[in-house]
Amino acid sequence: MSTPPVAVRPQPVQSVQVRPDKPRNGPKYAIAIVVLAGITVWSALAVEVDVAALFRNANNASRTLIQLVQPDYSFIPQTMPALMQTVQMAIIGTAISIAVALPLSFLASRATNPNKTLLAVVRFIMNVVRSVPDLLYASIFVTVVGTGALSGIMAIFLFDLGIMVKLISEALDGIDRGGQEAARAAGATWLKANRSAMLPEIAPSYLSQSIYVLELNIRASAVIGLVGAGGLGMLIDKVRTFYQYHYLSTVILEILVLVVLLELLSSFTRKRLLT
Repeated sequence: MSTPPVAVRPQPVQSVQVRPDKPRNGPKYAIAIVVLAGITVWSALAVEVDVAALFRNANNASRTLIQLVQPDYSFIPQTMPALMQTVQMAIIGTAISIAVALPLSFLASRATNPNKTLLAVVRFIMNVVRSVPDLLYASIFVTVVGTGALSGIMAIFLFDLGIMVKLISEALDGIDRGGQEAARAAGATWLKANRSAMLPEIAPSYLSQSIYVLELNIRASAVIGLVGAGGLGMLIDKVRTFYQYHYLSTVILEILVLVVLLELLSSFTRKRLLT
């Protein structure tokens, strides 16, 4: 009598996980650190950085710092006119720049301007405008229209214009063009297609960047006054000239409070507008 065959259950095949070797980036990082350190040392030697001067002038620095940490709050009423002028300059410069920047942004974007010649011209002009610092703009306008808020507003306007056009035009280049293509296929002109399809898409970014530029202008309008362009900068230059650092610290504290309040306001506005 033969024995029936016994069924043998196949054993599961255990997979062997092979871990790939980790790339050895240590030498690359070391080379990058050495190159960066070499460039830094070369730059320091080129501009003749004198670290020892910090220790030689430690006494002068200590006297200045002592005055800076002791603001004179009785000076605040005298700063109010200049503070208000700083805020007004920032608001006016922002309002004009964002209004002019919107149509120029559509002309500076490949997605909304089919005329390659006009596109190149607008981009070149905006690159030139953006390459000039706001302090240099203020210096030029002070010599043209004189000292005061007008030269500061004109400097802020041009500096903001270059920034806004770059930011908004790049945002236009990156959004979905499906609505624009559909409008063009339906027979709409480029202007109508951009207005109906692209403008609503870019509106949140436009509002956000406008608020950001206003924040920058508060700081900028306090600096360009150093060359006579109005605002707190002129007051800062006055008290600095007479080494009245206790007054200077009061002005710096006011700018800090103003920037913080504006930051809170801009955060609240962004949440309300972009949600």
